[in-house]
Amino acid sequence: MVATVYHAELTEAQADPVLAALLGRSHASAPFDRLDWLALLARLCLPGAKCVIAVAREGDAVAALPLCRTPEGFAPLGNWYSFFVRPLCNDPTRAPALLAALTRSLAPAGAARLAPMPEADAEALAAAFRTSGWIGTIEACDTNHILELHGRDFAAYWAARPGALRETVRRKGAKGIVNLRIETAFAEADWAAYEAIYARSWKPEEGHPAFLRAFAKAESAAGALRMGVAEIGGQPVAAQFWTVEGGTAWIHKLAHDEASRQHSPGTLLSAALFRHVIDVDRVHTVDFGTGDNPYKRDWMETARPRYALAFYRPAAISHWPQLAKLAARRVLRTRATLVSPQAAG
Repeated sequence: MVATVYHAELTEAQADPVLAALLGRSHASAPFDRLDWLALLARLCLPGAKCVIAVAREGDAVAALPLCRTPEGFAPLGNWYSFFVRPLCNDPTRAPALLAALTRSLAPAGAARLAPMPEADAEALAAAFRTSGWIGTIEACDTNHILELHGRDFAAYWAARPGALRETVRRKGAKGIVNLRIETAFAEADWAAYEAIYARSWKPEEGHPAFLRAFAKAESAAGALRMGVAEIGGQPVAAQFWTVEGGTAWIHKLAHDEASRQHSPGTLLSAALFRHVIDVDRVHTVDFGTGDNPYKRDWMETARPRYALAFYRPAAISHWPQLAKLAARRVLRTRATLVSPQAAG
């Protein structure tokens, strides 16, 4: 059977029950795979962009890859809010053939650059590009910190944290200065507090606050919101925005007011949220997104790379300079492997 390949606009994808199931909320889904996330991202963060879902179908098997068409080629349908981008397939045994057919359909663009991607997905998509005649690279581009609980409760997890972290939480918590709340329903006052705290924090200016707010409201309606607020004297001084989905707690945003730093409200709030998602929600994984920030290592136990793909069609003349650079890099790498330390000396 020959795969059927097409590029669906997001509105078309929403009307397709097979795609809606593949890109919907499930026991194993992630926010960044979902069609509602992609549609919201396109509407509020990428206005005017040509956003599509590249689809390959063969009988009841389907593979999909969200993309943006740009003058330079295809780019991911994602931005800094996306922990990752990746293709999805409902039949792993037929995924290689479907992805190869899908990447062949991208040939007219001449180039595709996609990041950040999980390792297995990046390797599978890179293999598909090469099978369908593209030339390119797959390289590590970022770091993702995660916690895999393997059945542990919060007490067991907490006992393995660094002593300095546990002592900070014990001492600052015992003073009773910081009041902590964890909410599962969206409240305008809590979100306003988050935005005010974020504006006073060390964080850079929020890129698309309307997107984040709309996403938080949608996750609240789905029962997935975990909003933490820390207060001192009734004044919010730290806030964190998490969601729970597919057995994973996703840490989207956190911020604290630098003026209250001596009371460690952000640290106390993190500990409370970890306790909640581990003992109440009973997640198997906590994901801290991308970025190799040193503070993440106190809370998480595993760091894994995220990858960037850059592939080009040999027939696309406008991309020959990039192909020439790739060829030159390969020659240099080959020469480096042929020169031993003894020979170099």
